[in-house]
Amino acid sequence: MSNKDNLNNQSHRYLVITELFLPTKGGTAVWFDEVYQRIGGKEIHIVTKDVEGGKEYDKTHKNTVHRVSLKRHWWLRPESLAMYLKLFFKSLKVALTNKIDAVHTGRVLPEGLVGLLVARIIRKPLVIYAHGEEITTWRQSTKFKVMKFTYQHADKIIANSEFTKGELEKIGIDTDKIIKISPGVNIERFRPMPIEDVMDLRESIGITQKEKLILSVGRLSRRKGFDQTIKALAQLREDNIDAHYALIGIGEDKDYLQKLVKEYKVNDYVHFLGHVSMEDLPRWHNAADVFVMPNREIDGDTEGFGMVFVEAAACGKPVIAGNAGGTGDAVINEETGYRIDATHLENLTQALSKILLDESLAEQIGKKAYERATKNYNWNVVAKTTTQISCL
Repeated sequence: MSNKDNLNNQSHRYLVITELFLPTKGGTAVWFDEVYQRIGGKEIHIVTKDVEGGKEYDKTHKNTVHRVSLKRHWWLRPESLAMYLKLFFKSLKVALTNKIDAVHTGRVLPEGLVGLLVARIIRKPLVIYAHGEEITTWRQSTKFKVMKFTYQHADKIIANSEFTKGELEKIGIDTDKIIKISPGVNIERFRPMPIEDVMDLRESIGITQKEKLILSVGRLSRRKGFDQTIKALAQLREDNIDAHYALIGIGEDKDYLQKLVKEYKVNDYVHFLGHVSMEDLPRWHNAADVFVMPNREIDGDTEGFGMVFVEAAACGKPVIAGNAGGTGDAVINEETGYRIDATHLENLTQALSKILLDESLAEQIGKKAYERATKNYNWNVVAKTTTQISCL
C-alpha cells in the first residue's frame, strides 16, 4: 500500500483552508500536504494561495486543490482586506458546491476567521491549527482580540506541542477544545543511509569522511540560533575538533551570518547551501554527524515545535535544540539529543563537543531518536490521529 493511500475505507470530506501549501517551502506546508493526502482523496478540498509552480504541482495531487490569488494592497485598510474576501468567497463556493463534513484551517488568521464564517454558514465543525509563535507574537490589540475570538469559537484546536497548548490556555481558551497533534516525518524519505551513498555531498563542500559535519536546516532568522552555531564552530576548531558547518535555507539573516563567518575567521568551514532539492535534503541529514538548531526566544518569537528535529531523528542523527518554545516535544533531552539554553554559547559548544568526540554516544542517541521518530511521528500516525478528533 502506498504511504499516501487512505488510512481506512471511511470517507473524510474536509474543506481545508490554508495559505501555506506545497510547493511553498516550509514545514507547515509539508504538514498539510502529507496528512490530507493520507486521510482522503478528491473529496478533500484544499483552498490555498496561487503560487509559482502550484498548478503544475496540483495536477497529480490526490486531493482537490483550489488556488486563489492572495495579494495585499497598500491602498486598502486593512491591506489584507481583499485577501480575506477572496479567500472567503472561494472557500464558501467550494463548501456550498461539495459535500463537506468539517472545515479545517491552517492558522487562526486569516484562515481561521474565514473558516469560522464558512463553517457557521454550512453548519459544520471548525478545526483550527495552532503553531505557537502566532500566540506569543501577535500582541497588537485589535489583532489579538480577533485571534482570541476566533480560537474561542472554534470547535477544536490542534496544538502542535505542549508549549502551544499551554499558550492557548494562558489566553483563556478552554482546555477541552485543545488537542495536541504534533507534525511528523515521511519515514520513507527521511531514513538512515550508508555513508557511501552520501559521500558525494561531503565531497561537494570539500570535506572527507573523517572530518565532522554539523548541519542546520531552516529559515535564516535570528531566533533559529545559527549565529551561535557559527561562534561555537570557531571554538571547536580552536579546540582542534576538525568540524565543518553546512547551513540549508534562505532568509533575512544571510548577510549578518556571512559577516559573522568572516569575523570569526571560519570562511573555509561554513557552507551556505541555500535551497536544496527534496531528494537531497534527507541525504544531507545522512551526510552530517549532528543536526543543530539552537533556537531561542526573541521578542516573543519562538519555535512552536520544530519538524526539522524529527526529520533529522528519522535519519538516525543526534540533535541539539534550544530549550525555548515547544522543542521539548520534538527532542527528549539526553535521550534523543540535547536541549540547551542556547543564549549561552558555552552550552552549545559543550553539547557539540560531547557528540562529535564520542562516536559511541552519538550512535546511541541517534538510534533512540530514530526509534522514537518512526514510531510516534511518521505521517500515517499523525493522519490517523487527525481523523479521530471527536467533533468530526
